[in-house]
Amino acid sequence: MGWLNKIIQIFKVPDLRKKILFVFAMLAIFRVMANIPVPGIDIENLKRFFEQFQVFGILNMFTGGTLSNLSIIMLGLGPYITAVIIMQLLTMIFPQLEKMHKEEGDAGRQKFNQYGRLATIPLAILQSYAMLNLLQSQGAIASFSFTVMVAAIITVTAGTVLLMWIGELISERGIGNGVSLLIFAGIVAGFPANIREILIKWDPSQLPSYLLFIAMALVIISGVVLINEGRRNIPVSYAKRVKGMKMYGGVSTYLPMNVNPAGVIPIIFALSILLFPGMIANFLSGAGGTVGNIAQSVSGFLQNAWINGILYFILVFLFTYFYTAVTFNPKAIATNLQKMGGFVPGIRPGESTANFIQYILNRILLIGATFLGTIAVMPSIIGGITGVTVFTFFIGGTALLIMVSVILETMRQINAQLEMREYETF
Repeated sequence: MGWLNKIIQIFKVPDLRKKILFVFAMLAIFRVMANIPVPGIDIENLKRFFEQFQVFGILNMFTGGTLSNLSIIMLGLGPYITAVIIMQLLTMIFPQLEKMHKEEGDAGRQKFNQYGRLATIPLAILQSYAMLNLLQSQGAIASFSFTVMVAAIITVTAGTVLLMWIGELISERGIGNGVSLLIFAGIVAGFPANIREILIKWDPSQLPSYLLFIAMALVIISGVVLINEGRRNIPVSYAKRVKGMKMYGGVSTYLPMNVNPAGVIPIIFALSILLFPGMIANFLSGAGGTVGNIAQSVSGFLQNAWINGILYFILVFLFTYFYTAVTFNPKAIATNLQKMGGFVPGIRPGESTANFIQYILNRILLIGATFLGTIAVMPSIIGGITGVTVFTFFIGGTALLIMVSVILETMRQINAQLEMREYETF
């Protein structure tokens, strides 16, 4: 009953209890918003549309079911995530942005994040117009007048901005990463409906598929736990220093480096990028002529299980390196170690230490990125080999990957809060 004692211990700490209750309150607001629809929609037509276009089923899972309801937050955090990706890509092009993000401290990061928030608004306007126009062209919703369309776009954009604000509030005042927790809440909220659908459509001939899914789920959970908890410890020693009548330093410790320091963010980024070409192709497929034919070919190409899996693996692999390069700065770590009198045995302080840390990071990232990408595409591989419905496995595998990673990350932060409390009491 160790987990029960842990829960009791969590709610005994006033600050931690307040943070967790705040997270629950924000998630409750998110779920209420997810069920407030945009005016003038036909639910039955929407259901048929999502059954016909499976790529939108994945997007619906990614937005936490808000798209299938055509709610005021139907875009989820997609525009915000896209804006973050664009801003981080721009750091590689514009040195001033990179300096602002990495070298100007909290003030620079806050300004950088503000640019990302501002970029979210035009992206939300474009995506809401494209999505509503696509749903109209496919007959999923009734045709809107100009006034109603403008009102719907403003409403959806405002909902996206509000959801972005809620995510940042959770990160700032609660526990865990707000964006990841909102996606996690959306996935969990869809479980009762998924279980109900499985029971209604139960077919004994599909029993091997369900058993295969359960086995795959266990493998994914084990793999994610193994990678997220994996560490590479770099030994660090501190030189002895004398201040007054006291001697400091002279101890040895280590610098822990995660096998996958990017967590679940590469999965979220990869899905965001992977889904948009399919959306655009579906949007243009009804245009007719050469453009329509090209769009239909692209849509069919992207829905191929093997092509989709290969692209997904490559994106997850690349984004693991990319996000780590943006958030992890070996030069800053080497500089801080040198200022505190620390050094890696056998390595000179300063630039040599930074190069050594970067070398170790590249080696462990190769393992972490490969393993994370393999787990992400495992459902597609199984579907391609066995002929089982690929998208059922794809959604299930991706959802499990996100859920396990978010739970581990949140529990790590909760344990850190509890340990800090124990040190303060001591």
